[in-house]
Amino acid sequence: MNTIYSSPTGERLLREHYLDQLRRWPVSAEHLRVATDQGETFVLVCGPSDAPPVVLLHGSGANAGAWSGDIAALARTSRVYAVDLIGEPGLSAPSRPPLEGGAHAQWLVQVLDGLGLTEPAVVGMSLGGWMALDLATRRPDRVRRLGLLCPGGLGRQTMGKIVAALALRALGPWGRRRSVRAMTGLSAAEAVPMLEVLERTFAHFRPRTERLPAFSDQALGELTMPVLAVVGGRDAMFDSAGTAARLRAWVPHAQVRVLPEAGHALLGQGEELARFLAE
Repeated sequence: MNTIYSSPTGERLLREHYLDQLRRWPVSAEHLRVATDQGETFVLVCGPSDAPPVVLLHGSGANAGAWSGDIAALARTSRVYAVDLIGEPGLSAPSRPPLEGGAHAQWLVQVLDGLGLTEPAVVGMSLGGWMALDLATRRPDRVRRLGLLCPGGLGRQTMGKIVAALALRALGPWGRRRSVRAMTGLSAAEAVPMLEVLERTFAHFRPRTERLPAFSDQALGELTMPVLAVVGGRDAMFDSAGTAARLRAWVPHAQVRVLPEAGHALLGQGEELARFLAE
């Protein structure tokens, strides 16, 4: 058993559910594996082979399946590379290098090199948004356009709420359900399938709990690629008003949208992302 799961049984259960989800993927897809210094990285590839490439980076406690609701829109006009982040409950290596120091940007560069991608668009949500920004600030030559959904590293990270939500998991299924709803902000009927996936995942998966490093004003001010950022006004994990304010101040060309009634998990952003990627 690797240490990101609570038990071998839990690891096997989550893997079986993910493999079943991949078998039912909404569009035709290829499955690739890229060798990196952090271990093997799984990448789900779909969309027209001659379309502009976009790399998708999911959030914590997830895998490429997080894009299933948006993939049809994104794969219509882009060649999509949905990466399973290392150290998360997908099919990539369980490696968790330090967040400081550029290890994740180095890993992503190796993934891009392995895929033959020189300068793709990169879209990330939450932890994946932080990794996308980390890559863009360290290697702007490798990011053609940058899409961010509730990214970390900009607005204040509300660690107290996160710790309180994680503590609820000790209360069994009821606590896990409350924890997932509190962290994601999801409650609508159409979000029930996603909530069930997250409840199952966090019953068997140990997420990273350290604070994400913040990006400096100087690093943000040096971003020149087109940027779209969408944040939820009721995000319980990051100060979305602070995220929007810093982007408007230091990346004035960025398109910034605040969804007043949305929480941390932003579903159904595929069409807006597709429009941004096609500009």
